[in-house]
Amino acid sequence: MAELSLPELDPAGDRAVFRQIADHIRDAIGRETLREGDKLPSEAQLMQHYGVARMTIRNALQVLQSEGLTVAEHGRGVFVRSRPPVRRLASDRFARRHRDQGKAAFIAETEGAGGKPSVDSIRIAEIQAPVEVAELLRLGENSSVISRSRRYLINGQPVETAVSYVPAEIARGTRIEQPDSGPGGIYARLEELGYQLDHFVEEIQSRMPFRDEVRALKLAPGVPVFRLVRTAYAVDGRPVEVCDTVMSSDAYLLSYELPAR
Repeated sequence: MAELSLPELDPAGDRAVFRQIADHIRDAIGRETLREGDKLPSEAQLMQHYGVARMTIRNALQVLQSEGLTVAEHGRGVFVRSRPPVRRLASDRFARRHRDQGKAAFIAETEGAGGKPSVDSIRIAEIQAPVEVAELLRLGENSSVISRSRRYLINGQPVETAVSYVPAEIARGTRIEQPDSGPGGIYARLEELGYQLDHFVEEIQSRMPFRDEVRALKLAPGVPVFRLVRTAYAVDGRPVEVCDTVMSSDAYLLSYELPAR
């Protein structure tokens, strides 16, 4: 344990031994004695340091993994989980200047954080609007929407999935139906179609991920997600798009600027 100094166990403490060990390692991560991507001491090293059985060490490591702090790689060991450092600036991410530069919001914000953005798993279909979407878009019963589903990655790591819904009467036959919607993304296309954007309304909730979300985002056990539902409004007040996004909570810092007047 020469590379990492961990405290000794408190034999008089009322906290279970494996939880004390987890506390020590968590504290080392919090103080950045162990940094993102660093390898934890091996089970054998931890057993020797603490004088406990292998199962006790494994229980401690399982606690850290369930909290999303570490990830186990088969045959290599346990590592401090890396998290892409992206600050999501709600007051700036949909600024028109980004679209004028040919950049969709995700690209602009990821590049601003020094990351490499990419998109995959793109699926496009004309479907009947889900009930929640129909209400937000003020559509009648059985109305159709163009659905654009995709996954976003930073430096090859999946960080969010998103499904956009645009009324079919607006998007049908346009580039919005194409896998590559063009520079500036679908918001640039909507404005080209005459729907100048005025404002967005977002609702955010935190929850544990569903099984398919764990797979799509490659989430560690215990990592929750943000579900963000955004509605885009044109200058005439008409809602023209709903985006249902699921974000890995440890990939983002959500930042909002709120006026005081």
